[in-house]
Amino acid sequence: MRLWIKNPLAILAQGAGGGVVVEGGKIVALVASGEAPAHDKVFDASRHVILPGLINTHHHMFQTLTRAHPAAINKELFPWLKALYPIWARNVKPDAFRMASRLALTELMMSGCTTVSDHHYLYPDGLENAMDIQAEEAERLGIRMTLNRGSMSLSEKDGGLPPDSIVQDDDEILADCERVLGKYHDTSEGSMLQVALAPCAPFTVTKNLMVETMKLAEQHNCTCHTHLGETHDENDYCLEHFGCRPVDYLEDLGWMNDRVWLAHGIHFNDDEVARLGKHGVGVCHCPTSNMVLASGHCRTKELEAAGSPVGLGVDGSASNDNSNLIEGVRHALMINRLTYDAASITHFDAFRWATEGSAKCLNRDDIGKIAVGKQADFAMYTLDELRFSGAGDPLAALVLCGAHEADRVMITGEWKVEDAMPVNMDVAKLRYEHGEAAKAFLEAV
Repeated sequence: MRLWIKNPLAILAQGAGGGVVVEGGKIVALVASGEAPAHDKVFDASRHVILPGLINTHHHMFQTLTRAHPAAINKELFPWLKALYPIWARNVKPDAFRMASRLALTELMMSGCTTVSDHHYLYPDGLENAMDIQAEEAERLGIRMTLNRGSMSLSEKDGGLPPDSIVQDDDEILADCERVLGKYHDTSEGSMLQVALAPCAPFTVTKNLMVETMKLAEQHNCTCHTHLGETHDENDYCLEHFGCRPVDYLEDLGWMNDRVWLAHGIHFNDDEVARLGKHGVGVCHCPTSNMVLASGHCRTKELEAAGSPVGLGVDGSASNDNSNLIEGVRHALMINRLTYDAASITHFDAFRWATEGSAKCLNRDDIGKIAVGKQADFAMYTLDELRFSGAGDPLAALVLCGAHEADRVMITGEWKVEDAMPVNMDVAKLRYEHGEAAKAFLEAV
């Protein structure tokens, strides 16, 4: 069946004023204004502003259970982590983790996300099958996902930050990485599940684990992800423990290549930006979390100019406190205008980071853009709310007037959100069940 998504109010694609034609889960034609293509069915998009499906490249979904937690508010990264690690260690059990993943995936999709990447690194006893839980929840909802088999192997007794009860040893981690890759990593065009290997950060894993993880990624042709350069504390930690700055350490580990994308990437000097760009290392910009934790300003323009793909992520729902990427697009515009200026950072930059840039971070060339041959993944918004009244430029209005939910979401040619509600999820039931699961995390204070 050829579906013509007809005459959108606006669309983020050149030469598609008349819409797009979808067939077999892919975009098969861009329609110029005034043209009428061959089609079997029509969807009237005259009320909709159409974007490529948004792509979230960094999150910690288990943290939806500790949003605005009294023990952690008004803190910067390291004290924030020290406050929350013991609470997570005692309470992130399989059922709670499933509810956290289900809610975060649903929330992301309702904001316009069609592909998500979650960096899960917390493995208390009983949660060994975390990746299987997330794979099941992504399939249930019908959203594309990159499962990040994260890891921590340095605990407090080793000089790291996390409690002993939530880390695993290197051999256990690497064995499960191989298992997850073998079960879920699909590199074919249009795949719904892929796997990335994601040691948490330099202060939570061994050097051996970083080196062996990259070897495994090369064997299985998958991407690698880690936190880097998020705070000054991290730079100080690396200097104290490794005798070098984080980027130097990354290079020493063999992680300077285009298989890698980093979370945050804030505190890089000019030389480090140039080196990261030369090797094509991606950076996921997390504007909301960076502002909440006062971590700093990502050097997006310099990184892109040097050759690094820049993507966008909501980051964890205890440092962002929601999972809404279209709001993150607005925050990216605002903080980057403070970093640079109002003329050189536009809504098109923020859209690019959330779509094409994010796709490049995940090493995917089949998503992230409205073009013939790409997957039919769309986020479609209306301008019916009061906040949009009077807006002259529909695309700019999504960002400047503060869009926060998609009216329609299509993934691989199928509607997954209709009339601002997911077709495969009871949102009221989800809200209740997740809220009940979260009560245990408050009682843990």
